Amino acid sequence: MNYTAADHTYALCAYKASEYLEECVKSLLTQTVKSNIFIATSTPNEHINAVAQKYGIPVFVNEGENGIGGDWNFAYDKVATPLVTIAHQDDIYEPEYTEQMLEFLNKSKNPIIYFSGYGELRNGEKVYDNSILKIKKLMLSPLKIKYFRTSRFVRRRVLSLGNCICCPAVTYAKERVGDTPFTNDYLSNIDWQQWERLSRKRGSFVYNKQPLMCHRIHEESTTSEIIGDSKRTLEDYDMFCKFWPKAIAKLISKVYSKSEKSNNI
Repeated sequence: MNYTAADHTYALCAYKASEYLEECVKSLLTQTVKSNIFIATSTPNEHINAVAQKYGIPVFVNEGENGIGGDWNFAYDKVATPLVTIAHQDDIYEPEYTEQMLEFLNKSKNPIIYFSGYGELRNGEKVYDNSILKIKKLMLSPLKIKYFRTSRFVRRRVLSLGNCICCPAVTYAKERVGDTPFTNDYLSNIDWQQWERLSRKRGSFVYNKQPLMCHRIHEESTTSEIIGDSKRTLEDYDMFCKFWPKAIAKLISKVYSKSEKSNNI
């Protein structure tokens, strides 16, 4: 299939009254290739409505399942196009994200997901080379080789050492991912759980090493809240058990948990 901009939608998940929402919206509207955009929320409020009205973006309200998984499923299922990127309100996208995403997908065989590299936003500054980002780049390096992108063995080995794919950097090919793909039994590792499931499918994990979005790290973020009360460590161990015997999973989890400190401001 030859994908065009008309085949892609940004489903922007908004929660409460984030001061960063408008910045995210602007980054989506200034893409070099324009595609579809809407806002999805389970917490409708005047702030979200004001930003949406200012830029002429439709808003859909989730009145069904709560939680991160429920919100993501609602946004994902609202998309009518073959491709969907679930954008997060605190993050920003580089102007070439859509353009390069379409280019990479159209050169790939049976894509399941596309994802780019990413940086972090810390105190308003873009960071691309801290220790955790370097490690994740190294973990993903096998997927720079086109042949390995279709290998279920390679994909699972990459994921077996940690969650190295940044969720908002991902575009889903709905035909191969399926409907309502997320589960709500995790608070932090909903995305990693999804990559593990998708890694079993036939098709490609299309990786573009260029950092085409930035994930904001701040005290009010959901990830920081989860790390603060150590729930993520338990979820990490559970994920490692999907790839390793429990004894090995426990050892890897202890080492991996040290990386959580990088999410603290």
